[in-house]
Amino acid sequence: MGMPVLILGASGSGKSTSLRNFEPTEVGVFNVAGKPLPFRKKMSYVNNNATYETITASLQKNTLNCYVIDDVQYLMAFEFFDRAKETGFAKFADLGNHFYNLLKFIRLWTRDDTIVYLLAHTDVEDSGYVKMKTLGRMLDEKLCVEGLFSVVLLAETNGKEHWFTTQSNGRTTAKSPMEMFDFKIPNDLKMVDNTIREYYEFGGAKNEEN
Repeated sequence: MGMPVLILGASGSGKSTSLRNFEPTEVGVFNVAGKPLPFRKKMSYVNNNATYETITASLQKNTLNCYVIDDVQYLMAFEFFDRAKETGFAKFADLGNHFYNLLKFIRLWTRDDTIVYLLAHTDVEDSGYVKMKTLGRMLDEKLCVEGLFSVVLLAETNGKEHWFTTQSNGRTTAKSPMEMFDFKIPNDLKMVDNTIREYYEFGGAKNEEN
């Protein structure tokens, strides 16, 4: 069973930038929106304009053990706009099912040492509670998306520095296992990956050249 990890954050909070310390050949990046990464290092394995089909096809090959989907909620958003003229509840059910099936595929059809990081934007409810931004009531009302993850990190910034928050303060869905992280850690997904692998004894990220 592979492991999905959720990285939440507002636009500009440093989600994509946190990839900067990976070596180019040790992470596969599914770039859903096709936007340039916000740093100069060129990643070797970038799938631009990724879809559910291209993502699952690559994960099925599982040539690496570390992948990033950036930003995963655009899979739902683009499908919604492609089907905007459809009426009825069916398209919203499909939005929820397709996203759930992606998580199920990661868990059931990738190797035990594989981690897939899903980067997503946040949504702030009227109460001030911060959660993952989704589309459709099926996900919002029938399924707590964050409940499907053991690790949910919240990317935050004060305009001068960026960091990950690893536990909830009662107003967010951030969480991580006991003693895995400090409450506030550097905005460095490579460090996060090393820590998770050490905690669960997964072994290091695989370099495709090796």
